[in-house]
Amino acid sequence: MSGYHKRDWETFPMHTLKRVDRPTTLINEEKVQRVRERDAGFCKATAGDYGSMLQREFRRFVPKHPLSGALSLMRYAMKPLIDGIAASQRAPIPVDNPEVITRHVKETAYFLRADAVGVCELPRYAVYSHKFDFMNPNAGETPIELNHKYAIVVLVDQDYRTSQAYTGSDWISNAMSMLSYSTTGFIAIILAEYIRRLGYPAKAHYAPFYDMVLPPIILLAGLGEMSRIGDSVLHPFLGPRFKGAVVTTDLPLLPDKPIDFGLQDFCSKCKKCARECPSNAISDGDKEMYNGYEKWPLDVKKCTGMRAGNQKGSGCGTCIKVCPWSKPYTPFHRAVGWTMRHSGIARSLAIWADDLIGYGKPDYSRKWWFDLEDVNGDGILTIPQNKKSDLERR
Repeated sequence: MSGYHKRDWETFPMHTLKRVDRPTTLINEEKVQRVRERDAGFCKATAGDYGSMLQREFRRFVPKHPLSGALSLMRYAMKPLIDGIAASQRAPIPVDNPEVITRHVKETAYFLRADAVGVCELPRYAVYSHKFDFMNPNAGETPIELNHKYAIVVLVDQDYRTSQAYTGSDWISNAMSMLSYSTTGFIAIILAEYIRRLGYPAKAHYAPFYDMVLPPIILLAGLGEMSRIGDSVLHPFLGPRFKGAVVTTDLPLLPDKPIDFGLQDFCSKCKKCARECPSNAISDGDKEMYNGYEKWPLDVKKCTGMRAGNQKGSGCGTCIKVCPWSKPYTPFHRAVGWTMRHSGIARSLAIWADDLIGYGKPDYSRKWWFDLEDVNGDGILTIPQNKKSDLERR
């Protein structure tokens, strides 16, 4: 996944970032209530809370494009491997030195082709109270008990080259998500099984088989800050262009500290994602307190409606496409990123320059995929009727 540039022991120079004791987003742990997975937008859609049209479209919005369908098939095929029994005898490894163990675990994840890895203690408030069955939404909800001490977070890029060529809501959008979902799942499953073979309990969590809300865990693991894009965390080098998975375990680890790279100031000024959101789901206003979290609000119903109900493509990642932090890892953009992390003036200039240069618009000369749609779920693929030809787009 990260072959587009050389890496040291980590893909990105995370050691250069400012570390802080608490995330830059206020989390009042005493007021945070554990939520049911069913409260998530996609769960509400498949349960029919948003109407029969979205309930029907949710079932087909991933497999209606053959590539995203193929990737999603792999996600479900891996499900039986997310958990298992730890070896009866623990391996002779230096568990009395969590720093060494943590470095080893991170190196293992990078070896498995992760793009970013972080560690934190598992916050109990982030664990769902009840599990929802996507395949059988009318079944009863199952209480979740997850008592592992640590969480290992794995992020995978959705591929910048492809993101250059798409609009954000065309036919490759879901495949980009499914690429990262399936790849993070693959990495998390192998990493969890490896830890179990070392003699310690471990469980993999990836979409759609999460036992927890991801954003606070990504924050605590030092992999990003909360952004204006709803409940999304933004990575300092990947921007929002990633998906994540988690391995929970009792293997002794050394937690990372949260990071501060100036994103709260940046997102308060930028508002490009709100401006370009095709469903107007992203707020251009101020932060609000919600369930103990201070964050920019998101209209979940509108966002879900666009992602699942998009009739002119498969899914939607427009906010990811237009975000000024979603750039390639080149010397030029590394230099710009450094100034943005260290200067409020540079952040303001970067917001202005991003529009001036024309970032966020598709470059159709880089398009490589076919626009295809399975309309009726019968495996018969057609060219979408509402698709403009690439010549018309240019």
